[in-house]
Amino acid sequence: MASSCVSYEGCNFFRQRLVLSTLSGKPVKIRKIRSKDDNPGLRDFEASFIRLMDKITNGTRIEINETGTTLYFQPGLLYGGPVEHDCNLQRSIGYYLEALLALAPFMKNPLKAVLRGVTNDQKDPSVDTLKATAIPLMKRFGIDGEGLELKVLRRGMPPGGGGEVVFSCPVRRFIKPVQLTDPGKVKRIRGMAFSVRVSPQIANRIVDSARSILNQFIPDIYIYTDHMKGANSGKSPGFGLSLIAETTNGTFLSAEMASNPPGQGTPILPEELGKNCAKLLLEEIYRGGCVDSINQSLALLYMTLGQQDVSKVLLGPLSPYTIEFLRHLRSFFQTMFKIETQKPEEDGKGGEKVLMTCVGVGYTNLSKTLK
Repeated sequence: MASSCVSYEGCNFFRQRLVLSTLSGKPVKIRKIRSKDDNPGLRDFEASFIRLMDKITNGTRIEINETGTTLYFQPGLLYGGPVEHDCNLQRSIGYYLEALLALAPFMKNPLKAVLRGVTNDQKDPSVDTLKATAIPLMKRFGIDGEGLELKVLRRGMPPGGGGEVVFSCPVRRFIKPVQLTDPGKVKRIRGMAFSVRVSPQIANRIVDSARSILNQFIPDIYIYTDHMKGANSGKSPGFGLSLIAETTNGTFLSAEMASNPPGQGTPILPEELGKNCAKLLLEEIYRGGCVDSINQSLALLYMTLGQQDVSKVLLGPLSPYTIEFLRHLRSFFQTMFKIETQKPEEDGKGGEKVLMTCVGVGYTNLSKTLK
């Protein structure tokens, strides 16, 4: 399939490019990857990502020059099936999982991925947050059924990792268009405070401090504590909190925080972490929209790939990552979104919203086996 190659420079938005290349079937060439750096070329976590892409596809061709500063990626067919991958410990499993969420519905065989590594860190969305926000979002687009599941078997904190996660997802012929324009009002807040290789009391301290802030707004708050022991607790100590606000219309908004890895930065008190995370959640609620900020690009991708019909989604302010993602969608799929800013409602609640409208490209999963 000799389709035109898409060229880029630099190391940013690396996953977006490979994911969109794989879905569109267009090869991608990335030059000057950290070419000015003292340590040029691809990082280990990016090489690990390329290996994961290679495992879930069939016939992908990858060429990397000696210094690792140029990458040519010719995508194969999305194959799926059972996959095991040891994620690089520089990034969390969420970094790899986000790409799988985007690709999984379009495989030939239902994906069952076992990912090992860091489950919660300070850079990437944690597995818990993706489970609470991305999975319900996939259901909105018609990717559901008993096959859709994300389970945390073991936790792993940086730098040692040792976590383990299982993600399974059914395949779909096509994606339903959606109309998500009314986020609704927040009706309850759920959360999960976890602690590994530290005193189990720490999780309770996080919960109390988070509740002290959130109780001023809403009574229906339940924050679980999750203290994994023994082999299930990974290799490094740490704790953290993931909070989810659920609205009357089934929108999930999230915020999360994790403790500093041992020996890096000043240790943070559990009380501080709980308070800060609660404030982050309030900020996310202020931004609002029908999809929270970490899943904006996933929603826009599914809208682009939907059946040839109009999809509308109301989002909060677009993150810089999402804006770049829209540019990439235009390069790979020639889709343009209609972007309308909406002033907050009369009562002055919440920030400016953006209504995103597009017509799906009618992407069909040709590799799905017909039973």
